[in-house]
Amino acid sequence: MSTCAIHPSILSADFANLAAELGRIARADAVHVDVMDNHFVPNLTLGLPVVKRLGEVTDLPLDVHLMIGDVDRWAPDYADAGAASVTFHAEASAAPVRLARELRARGAKASMALRPATAVEPYLDLLTELDMLLIMTVEPGFGGQAFLDVVLPKIRRARAAIDGTGLPIALQVDGGITRETILRAAEAGADVFVAGSSVYGTADPAEAVDTLRKTAQAAARPAPNMM
Repeated sequence: MSTCAIHPSILSADFANLAAELGRIARADAVHVDVMDNHFVPNLTLGLPVVKRLGEVTDLPLDVHLMIGDVDRWAPDYADAGAASVTFHAEASAAPVRLARELRARGAKASMALRPATAVEPYLDLLTELDMLLIMTVEPGFGGQAFLDVVLPKIRRARAAIDGTGLPIALQVDGGITRETILRAAEAGADVFVAGSSVYGTADPAEAVDTLRKTAQAAARPAPNMM
């Protein structure tokens, strides 16, 4: 069976108490950090100085999701800042292969994201350059949106292509993940799940993380036999 991971998004946390909020999700597999510039998406969040500081106050790996323009220029700085994984949007990168290789060279995992309406097929040849592919299940920019089931066929196609590489490439989904929607996403082949309000909107975020992971694990596709 595939191993499922839960990456709570601090976009739904209390920004005035981020260190404490990170402590509430200590059993998560990583923390998802949304960086938005009010250009690529219509929202403005945090940037490089905050990411650096987050790395100083938590032992959780930082899964940084860049929703910014000029990503080829800025993404490597986040790898240098200590991010375990850096996700850039295919729609924002002029040279995604070069960028993925630069991120890996600087010690971070390389991840590429696709908006809901962006087809996965033009990017399948790039999979071997990536450690993770992120399929957005909402339009990027704001938390609390409803899961878009129209993206499920794309998740299935991405999973088939990843399995075809024989490489341990993670397939992440981000947006509208709840106890109900995580079942559908896991059945479609996702194995890393970003959850915001369904974690931080509960009385016990740590318990919410455990519940989401167990729910996804029960619905996950069996891992392919690579022998």
